[in-house]
Amino acid sequence: MADTGIFATTAQVVLKAGVNAHATAILEASINDFMAQAESQINAETEYNWSDQFAVLNTDVRGILTIAASSRAAIMCINYDPNAWTLGTATLKMNVLWNDYDNAIKILKEKDKGAIFVQEA
Repeated sequence: MADTGIFATTAQVVLKAGVNAHATAILEASINDFMAQAESQINAETEYNWSDQFAVLNTDVRGILTIAASSRAAIMCINYDPNAWTLGTATLKMNVLWNDYDNAIKILKEKDKGAIFVQEA
C-alpha cells in the first residue's frame, strides 16, 4: 500500500507520533485514514479546499499544510493507545502537536487564498 495523503507522508506522521506509538496506529492503512480525516478537517476549518489546489501552492504553504496534517494525524496515532506512554507524556505530546496544528490553521485562515499561495512560474 502507498501513501494516499496529500499534505504529509506516513513517515512524517510516524516521526511525530513517536517510538511508543501502537503498531496498528502507525500502519500505512491507519495513517492513510488519519490523513484523510486531517485533510478534510483542515479544508473545513479554513473554508478552503487546499487538497484541490496543492499542486499549485508555493513551498511555504505546502510546509504549513504538512505541519497541520502530520500533527493532527500523529495525535490520532497517539490517541489510539495513549497507555503506551505515561498519561503525562501522552498528554504533553498531544498538547504540543495540537499547538502546532492550531498555529498552522491560524496562519492558513489569515492568508489571502489567491495569488499569494500560487507558485511563481
